[in-house]
Amino acid sequence: MNPFAALLIGLLLCSSCTGGAKAPSFSAEDEPLTSIYLINHGKHAGIVVRKADIPTGLWPESSDFPDADYLELGWGDWDYYQTDDPGLWLALKAAFWSTASVLHVVGVKGSVADRFAGYEVIRLELAPDNFARLVAYIHQSFARNGEAKARPIGPGYGLGSRFYPARGEFHLYNTCNGWVARALEAAGYSMGVFRPVTADQLMAKARQFAVQ
Repeated sequence: MNPFAALLIGLLLCSSCTGGAKAPSFSAEDEPLTSIYLINHGKHAGIVVRKADIPTGLWPESSDFPDADYLELGWGDWDYYQTDDPGLWLALKAAFWSTASVLHVVGVKGSVADRFAGYEVIRLELAPDNFARLVAYIHQSFARNGEAKARPIGPGYGLGSRFYPARGEFHLYNTCNGWVARALEAAGYSMGVFRPVTADQLMAKARQFAVQ
């Protein structure tokens, strides 16, 4: 990214305040827990779920990744996210005049730790109802336009990744990290009065709930 664009967007995004966090409550201590992972990519965070854990009937796009053990998702502006070097204009357009959004899905074969070596990885554990709500949130984020399954609109970054049309309007206070924060809220985690905007803000809140 253009250094000036990175500085501008960084200053704008970091103006958001952070609030307290609250762990989700579970209905029974002996319920089986399901692990999810947050990946800190620097400017944005991704959320990872194990493909085999996805409840039947939800997220049909997962079948596009037959060899994957895990799926990582990120959400963002249609033009900005799909451009290798977006520059200042697309950064401003995403922040103030975004017209559409996309989901980036990455198929991960093998362990999450191996695939994301060198990145900060946070593991969270969810009770069944909380995990089902998180996957339902992801399921509802795809723009299927009346079809049973969203169609990929192009290859993503790296082997085994794809972009899909998404629901939701990207803007300065509804960023890629805000999408992940809302997924965690759907799973029962409180993100505070002010949702995280930057990846660092998001990861700082998630660390309070991390499982070693």
